[in-house]
Amino acid sequence: MTEPWLRGTLGEVDAVRRGVLHALELAREDVERWCGGLTEEELEARPFGLPSVGFQLRHIVRSLDRLLTYAEGRQLSAEQISALKSEMEMSGSRADLFREFEDGIELAMKRVRAIAPGSYEEARGVGRAGLPSSVGGLLVHCADHTQRHVGQAVTTAKVVMGMQP
Repeated sequence: MTEPWLRGTLGEVDAVRRGVLHALELAREDVERWCGGLTEEELEARPFGLPSVGFQLRHIVRSLDRLLTYAEGRQLSAEQISALKSEMEMSGSRADLFREFEDGIELAMKRVRAIAPGSYEEARGVGRAGLPSSVGGLLVHCADHTQRHVGQAVTTAKVVMGMQP
């Protein structure tokens, strides 16, 4: 199947946001393809001590929420910090996990579209320490961080499936 960035879609969106949106589309497709068939138990398995697929999916969308909050010039809420601290914990059923993932990707895509292209060079502080970044830097990190963790989810899913009798 042709990857989103090669489909000629989103031509109305500038290249930076288009790249992020395509990365999020690819993340959604890869998770469905490689992780969609896993059972609840398999999603939370930790073979060889690896973080579970469930953790990776929670981490992807909760990180996107945090990164986009910084890109929007805001600080994290108590709810976001609480969600960060609970990423390793199973938070509901298999259906709940995939719903959180899908809803999180969809919301992130809307938020990415809402960012003004002229704002990419605007300075942004990240975390309590206000580490230096920019709107554009945060957007690019949304894409690369998401793809990194999708890769980890896919690898863990393959390990879990490979361990089946």
